[in-house]
Amino acid sequence: MASNGVLLLFTFIHLSIGHAAFVQLEVRAENVGKYGQQSLLECVYIHSQEAEGGKLIWVNWKKEGVEEALLSFHKGSTTAESGYSFAEPSWNTTNRNVSLLITSTSVKDQGEYTCDVMTDSGAGIKNIRLTVTAKYNKPAIKFDPQTSTLMCDSDSGYPEGQLRWFDEFGTEWTKSSQMEAKKTESGLFNLSSKLTLMDGSTFSSYTCKVFNVSGGKEEEATYTVQEPEKTGRAQGNKVDGTTKVVAPLVVIGSLIIGLLLLMLLLYKRRSQLVRRFSIRPLIMGDHQPVDPCDSHVEQGEDQSCPDSLA
Repeated sequence: MASNGVLLLFTFIHLSIGHAAFVQLEVRAENVGKYGQQSLLECVYIHSQEAEGGKLIWVNWKKEGVEEALLSFHKGSTTAESGYSFAEPSWNTTNRNVSLLITSTSVKDQGEYTCDVMTDSGAGIKNIRLTVTAKYNKPAIKFDPQTSTLMCDSDSGYPEGQLRWFDEFGTEWTKSSQMEAKKTESGLFNLSSKLTLMDGSTFSSYTCKVFNVSGGKEEEATYTVQEPEKTGRAQGNKVDGTTKVVAPLVVIGSLIIGLLLLMLLLYKRRSQLVRRFSIRPLIMGDHQPVDPCDSHVEQGEDQSCPDSLA
């Protein structure tokens, strides 16, 4: 009895192996799907010549970690979860292309899948992996003059990427920055990075570039630093420097104006004195001419004056 059982077991294994050899699955083992777009997981079954014309019994598409099948055909009936279907719109049992179509790819669709096919001539099963990617949006850069910090943000990307900083000459400053990655409810990542400018920075622009997980650059943005904003203290230093220059000029200007006024005053005073001394001999000098007919002056005998009209 025991020997008969062993014989039956070996017979079953042999038949199973023989039948399995009649069905082959052609798949693409590695696939990349883009977030929000359709993804195709290819799976086509082929009969051997000996099993040509074999009847399809079932098709099962399952994802690792998910108990229920995403798409299945069994006993002439097809069932599918929302967002999953056969790639061929008019698929039927005579169509050997049983590829899976994901309508709108999301982060949760990333993972390992199995395509399981059975016909009356044999069965086949293959593993297929799907990797999901989402391109990051163009970075946006803002400047905080209070802290002299450049802030770069880029969102809606997957997997987690990196923000890197470069100056106008291509020198990288990423090690001097601080980056943070936040995962959203959709599974996508939002990236943010801060780069604090040092006092005395002489670079006129900084570029923030976003790189994906493979190290490829996706987007970039450049910020041109305004002269007063190069450092947190630059604006204050400029005001202080201006004050230091203007204040002495005001004092010197005031002194010059005062000196000019003083010189003008002295010039006027001197002119008045010169004029006063120039007319004094005419009114007070010893050589003033005397009228001989003046009644207050004694007249000599030889002096002649016109007769008085009185």
